[in-house]
Amino acid sequence: MIQVENLTKTYGGTTVLNIAHLEIPKGESFGLVGNNGAGKTTFFSLLLDLISPDTGKITSNNIHISSDEGWKPFTTAFIDETFLIGYLTPEEYFYFIGELRGRKKAEVDEFLLRFTEFFNGEVLNGKKYLRDLSKGNSKKVGIVAALIGEPQVVILDEPFANLDPTTQFRLKKIIREIAATKETTILVSSHDLQHTVEISNRIVVLEKGEIVKDIQTTHETMQELETFFAV
Repeated sequence: MIQVENLTKTYGGTTVLNIAHLEIPKGESFGLVGNNGAGKTTFFSLLLDLISPDTGKITSNNIHISSDEGWKPFTTAFIDETFLIGYLTPEEYFYFIGELRGRKKAEVDEFLLRFTEFFNGEVLNGKKYLRDLSKGNSKKVGIVAALIGEPQVVILDEPFANLDPTTQFRLKKIIREIAATKETTILVSSHDLQHTVEISNRIVVLEKGEIVKDIQTTHETMQELETFFAV
């Protein structure tokens, strides 16, 4: 599904990402972990063509991301609050995203019913603008909006940050249910090792922009990661 070849990104003479080769097959639940400055957000920004690589390329479903916009209809993401439109209510934002992805209002309303528990009565029908929501509720909106339209690729950067424990549990359930279908490739970056292990069937560790571990998740994965980061 996603292929990376000889990918580098440099800022001010410092190489912040250097990935010689990486393949992420369709339907994989892919976790990306690393310390601050490891290159996680840079990698996701390159996947979304928000920045350009210095060398190499990324293809998604055989489409070269930097030169062909054909990947956009099947790819969604929530990186941070800048993806939201502050002067819209959550409902208006969901309808806007739905329209972009060819969904009528009634279809969006039906889709949102799946997330009643996740929203916990704090997002819809509150007559608040997105700019007035808490960081946690803003994140709920961004994550659910990224799932509208049955995307083939979903990219979530630090989705568990600013969420209370109950909402984190509910989000893990949502991600696992999507991953179980094997129809959607999910890429999640998180500082929380436990959450990442619980939702991913594969975990890649970045350190100073390079892949230092590529693990198929097992019962021993958490211990392996704890040992690695404790050094």
